[in-house]
Amino acid sequence: MAKPTPLSGFPEWLPDGRIVEQHVLDTLRHTFELHGFAGIETRAVEPLDQLLRKGETSKEVYLLSRLQDEDGPDQQNREKQLGLHFDLTVPFARYVLENAGKLAFP
Repeated sequence: MAKPTPLSGFPEWLPDGRIVEQHVLDTLRHTFELHGFAGIETRAVEPLDQLLRKGETSKEVYLLSRLQDEDGPDQQNREKQLGLHFDLTVPFARYVLENAGKLAFP
């Protein structure tokens, strides 16, 4: 039987390792909250035209498409395509802009 190869960038923890990871994250979260920061949740996907607006970032954007699309992923209008950026800078900037006046920064 062939041994499955892990995917780079997608760790899978055993329970003992996950407990340690959760403890570190909880400690960081608690420390940040003590200093006035609060967690937010932003979407990971953005319209492709928004992600590509700033120039050559195509090597940093991962296209999302459905295999069952009738037109196929190459036929979709770019305005309707969604992508994942390698970091969350674009979703965070959009979130801050959309919620201007409602956010309090420490």
